Amino acid sequence: MTVLYTAEALSTGDGRNGHVATADGRIDLDLAMPPALGGTGEGANPEQLFAAGYAACFHSALRLIARPAKADVSGSTVTVRVSIGNEEDGNVGLAATVLVGLPNVEPATAERLVAEAHHVCPYSRATRGNIRVELRTLALPAR
Repeated sequence: MTVLYTAEALSTGDGRNGHVATADGRIDLDLAMPPALGGTGEGANPEQLFAAGYAACFHSALRLIARPAKADVSGSTVTVRVSIGNEEDGNVGLAATVLVGLPNVEPATAERLVAEAHHVCPYSRATRGNIRVELRTLALPAR
C-alpha cells in the first residue's frame, strides 16, 4: 500500500472509560461505556466513533461511484449503526448496518450504487469477512 494519510489517536485512562485524542487535536473526547454495557453513558464510545467514520467514508464512496453513473445523489444520506454483542464462540464482536438514502435515484439504480460503494469503501473492505455488515437502501421521497 502506498500510504496517503495516517491518522493517529492516543487512548489514556481506563480504555472504554478513559480519554481519546488525535495527534492533531481535532478529536479530544472523554469516553464512557453506554448504559446498555453497564456504564454511565456520559461520554462517547468506540462504537459511535467507528459508526461516524464508516458513515462518512461510505458516503464518499457512494458519491464517487455515482459520478460516472450520472446519478443524482443530492440529498443522499448514510447512517451506520454499529452493534456490539456476544458471539456464539463466547467472544465479543461487532456488526454494522449501513442505511443509505437516495431520494433522487430509482430503486434498482440505488441498489446497484450501494453495492458498488460497499465494494470500494475502505471501511467496507476492512470489515469484509470480519464482521457482519448489512446494507439497506432506504426508499425516500424525492425532494
